[in-house]
Amino acid sequence: MSVTLSELSLRNARRQTRDYLVYFVTVVMAAALLYSFNGLVFSQEIGTLSKSISMLPLIIVLASAVVVCVFGWLVAYATRFMLLRRGRELGTYLLIGLQNRQVARLFFLENLAVGGCALVLGTVLGGLLYQAFRAIVLTLFGLPYAFSFGFSLHALGLTILYFALIYLFALRRSRKYIRKANIHDLIYIDRANEGMIIQTGKARRWIFSVSIVLGVIGTCLLMAGGSIFGIIGAGCVIAFLFGFFLSFASGVPAFFDKRPARKYQGQSLLVFRTLTAKLATMGVLMATISMIFTATLISEGSGLVFRGLFAGRAAENACFDLYIGAAGNKPISQDYLDYIQNNISVERELSYSIYQAGNSQVMDYVENCGEDYYRYFDRDPVLRYSDYAALRAIAGYPPVELKPGEYLIHCRAYLEKHLTGYTRPVSLGSASLTPGGVHTEHLLQNYDTGNGARYILVVPDAAADGLPVFHHAYAAKTAQPVTEIQFDDLCDINYKLGEQNLLEPSYDEIHTKAAEEAEEAALTVLTVFPLFFLALALTMTAATILTIQQLSETERYRRQFTLLQKLGMDRREMARALCGQFAIYYAMPAMPPVLIGIPFILNLSHAPEPGVMVGMNSPWVIVAISLGIFFLIYAIYILLAYTSLRRNVLPQKC
Repeated sequence: MSVTLSELSLRNARRQTRDYLVYFVTVVMAAALLYSFNGLVFSQEIGTLSKSISMLPLIIVLASAVVVCVFGWLVAYATRFMLLRRGRELGTYLLIGLQNRQVARLFFLENLAVGGCALVLGTVLGGLLYQAFRAIVLTLFGLPYAFSFGFSLHALGLTILYFALIYLFALRRSRKYIRKANIHDLIYIDRANEGMIIQTGKARRWIFSVSIVLGVIGTCLLMAGGSIFGIIGAGCVIAFLFGFFLSFASGVPAFFDKRPARKYQGQSLLVFRTLTAKLATMGVLMATISMIFTATLISEGSGLVFRGLFAGRAAENACFDLYIGAAGNKPISQDYLDYIQNNISVERELSYSIYQAGNSQVMDYVENCGEDYYRYFDRDPVLRYSDYAALRAIAGYPPVELKPGEYLIHCRAYLEKHLTGYTRPVSLGSASLTPGGVHTEHLLQNYDTGNGARYILVVPDAAADGLPVFHHAYAAKTAQPVTEIQFDDLCDINYKLGEQNLLEPSYDEIHTKAAEEAEEAALTVLTVFPLFFLALALTMTAATILTIQQLSETERYRRQFTLLQKLGMDRREMARALCGQFAIYYAMPAMPPVLIGIPFILNLSHAPEPGVMVGMNSPWVIVAISLGIFFLIYAIYILLAYTSLRRNVLPQKC
């Protein structure tokens, strides 16, 4: 019975999908990710949420271009790898009379079939994934989510274009090679490995030491900030990774040569001999994967830092439905009040003043506590208790009591630990007030035209009489959220008022809860989504390549453990040896990124102003979440590879 090339291609495609299941699943996920993000690009619903996300399509297309390059490299690598592994089969096709162009077409069609099948499955999965992203975006904007099945031809078309670019680029080189190769070239192609670039042990040990130094220097430069330091630091880190992995293979034998007793402990000789033999011909690949993992951790950490920054600022600035802080010690303009009266339904409002005490004793104390504090004021800011009580009611906070002869401190949460222990009295005119408590709810204390810069003293009304006014402010609780149009109108009034003084324009501070929450949502969508999109693509690509490499050794491992069984090693010892090889193989490219990523993320999370990165957004929590996300995805690939390899290479129990 004759078999056509098309039938043979489909048969090989099914076998390829089965043998390289991890690769196939990753390509399906790639299609799903690309389709779901393309769905966000072409979604009219998402596009009309806010004008702040008008740049979303461009940002996602740019991020997708990077992801297409990443997945293109994965497909190109996997295609080349499969060509190496199947060289004898393809050479046999030539031997039995097929022409080179027919074998090239066969290889092209079967890979195209795998890609087409992955595209179809990925599109279906991408539709569900798009609904998840849609739900997240709507939730960020405070809108209800209802599942609605939809299919975007535009998103599908762009995804098909991406896949066409990926596969045509990946298969072009292999097809060209097969068309020119002879029988001998194909049959013995699997013997071509990456050569050992560094030949002498002395050179490798020297490069190993220099690479470690470069890694430390590069990490420090990345944390120093600035574009120049960042570029130099990234170059040092890349040099460290390549130098480390290209020279590592010589370090292990040297270690055991000086410590011969350890060489024969347990499964050490078996584990490290197998590992170094593999790394000796995979140095460039392992360095590349480690570099990708470094970029992954930095992307995830940066995304979480930005998310914490946006959420922390919005939480503080969105405590009032509407707030106006007048700049330059001028009263709240009647233009604002007239517009509010005519256009915004107000349930409760307050026009009030922020005063200044006679000295800066509390400010001096805060600075001496070691906090990074910026002096917006020359003296301690002061607020009347009646105004404070009204502000709490407008913000929806429970009332607090101020006893006679006392003062309260309202501050950002990060200052609470210091100001709770502040026991000195405060003198205002003839009144001497003792501390009466500290409160830390959000009260818009980020700016000099807010309710104190990071803290404010709440004193009896009589004690504030005669104090100089620092600035005036207005706060209101509205019946409905202030719309985007109303906020823009208020900003237009602010701009016109600010430009009246041509020599020194002075602009007021305007905040609305709706605008702050919308800005937080928009910035999250524009920044965090693309960063995690890129991080996920990088992790999947690198982990897939590692897993393909490991599973390709199945037959060699099987022969090795069969021989060890004949020599008397029991199955439990073999399992420990396999587990040790596995753990070190997968840990090697992941450890340098962890050592680089942790200090980088910690340094980045300390960059925003104090009081923003707190709670779930605190630096160490962000580090833990970044590592957790990375290793969760990584562990899935490790578990799949280990389960498959253990089942296929270890001798069955008797």
